[in-house]
Amino acid sequence: MSPKRKDDFAERQQHLDGLSDQELYERFWKLSQQVVEPLIEEARTHTSPSIERSVLIRMGYNSLDAKAIVKKVQEAELLGKGAGHLVLKIAEKEDLEIREAGLALKEGQFEIGYLQGLFERGEA
Repeated sequence: MSPKRKDDFAERQQHLDGLSDQELYERFWKLSQQVVEPLIEEARTHTSPSIERSVLIRMGYNSLDAKAIVKKVQEAELLGKGAGHLVLKIAEKEDLEIREAGLALKEGQFEIGYLQGLFERGEA
């Protein structure tokens, strides 16, 4: 059996006593953001072909299509931008449905320079 924890809640929450509901609300979201920021950065900078295939599968592609699309994304050296993100950018730029855009990418309908150009203006 674990030892009984000392009840020190009143002592630990003293620094919050004078805050209004709005201030508590703002503090909560500020602290939440601080917790989430490293996770977002980790996701932004650490991906893999398997993660990107998983994203594409959740976007409705089958595993064979997802594998081929990720291969094209890797060839364009854009894996860090996200395979699904690239498919979305193609769909928007070419006025295609998302599924059509991914299949067109898979079939090699876009040159590497074109794909890289979708992210040239400092876009994420």
